[in-house]
Amino acid sequence: MLRVYFTSEDLARVRVAPGPDFLWEISNSVQTLQRRDGERVFGAWRRWVRPRLSDSPRLLSSLLPPRGYSPDFLTPTSGDRATLQGALDTLMSTPRPRLRTDLTHLASSLQLPGWVRSLAGGDTDTLRRLGGALGTYQREALAPYWQRVHAHVDADRAVRLHSLLDGGTEGLLAGLGPQFRWRPPVLEVTYPVDQHLRLRGRGLVLQPSFFCWPTPITLADGDLPPVLVYPIHHTADWAGPAPAAAPGSRSVDGSGPLGPLLGHTRAGILRATRTGCSTVEAARLLDVTHPAVSQHLNVLRAAGLVATVRKSGRSFHVATAEGRALLAAEERAHRSPERGV
Repeated sequence: MLRVYFTSEDLARVRVAPGPDFLWEISNSVQTLQRRDGERVFGAWRRWVRPRLSDSPRLLSSLLPPRGYSPDFLTPTSGDRATLQGALDTLMSTPRPRLRTDLTHLASSLQLPGWVRSLAGGDTDTLRRLGGALGTYQREALAPYWQRVHAHVDADRAVRLHSLLDGGTEGLLAGLGPQFRWRPPVLEVTYPVDQHLRLRGRGLVLQPSFFCWPTPITLADGDLPPVLVYPIHHTADWAGPAPAAAPGSRSVDGSGPLGPLLGHTRAGILRATRTGCSTVEAARLLDVTHPAVSQHLNVLRAAGLVATVRKSGRSFHVATAEGRALLAAEERAHRSPERGV
């Protein structure tokens, strides 16, 4: 059990991360790739990705065992993490004391290859080799699915926003899912070991993660900026064949309003999912039946325009980046003056 202790100041400083974190998704997926459980969710992805990987997982798996401790420096909490390169630059500038501390901790439970000694000493070439392996793994294993990962994390964030609007920060914490129990002022979390995290006014970043499995995770060093990474809900069919080219707004450039393109009901549903909605809410808003809404949502989901998650037994839908781009194109078309012949 992990116990997170809040003060009133901490409750005012809880936030949900703005999207998937490159290094958390890399770390969590390397660990998930080595596991055998979670077959229903990750089995198709594992079978797709394993024959396509180079040697990068062998290097990374030495530092990221499927269970137990993994080094905190692999998922930095500061620096530029908005892009993969920025995140890698932050990791490769890790101070030597942090490298030494984390890798000594890892060596206490695992037999590590010889090159890790050079990494612990801050050897520049070894750090570059690690950064290269992380970048290669991202391109081979995650990049083909990154839009799907991002869409599911966006959907989870929309669910959290509704929880926050309905019940404030305590409602957000209470609604995180069955692996969490909010007993003010303590958040109890299903965890493989007993750990205590005292926030001490620093607040908490909630980081939704696609490849986190099967329990939430936090940093081992409680003095680092607090972050709690948790597994999001996703459907078992997310890992179909990776798209050769992701759909984008170019397909609707200059297309005008969505009604003639998608049909008025389907376009209305897509607009409703911009900020997230349940099936019931969409049906009520558009005055159509629930089965009709579900059928339209199936089409929008298959086209990559909408992602769906579950909240309290209900389906909750949110527009993906591609869906929002389509809506933005419609708005631009409405604002643009009519062009002459």
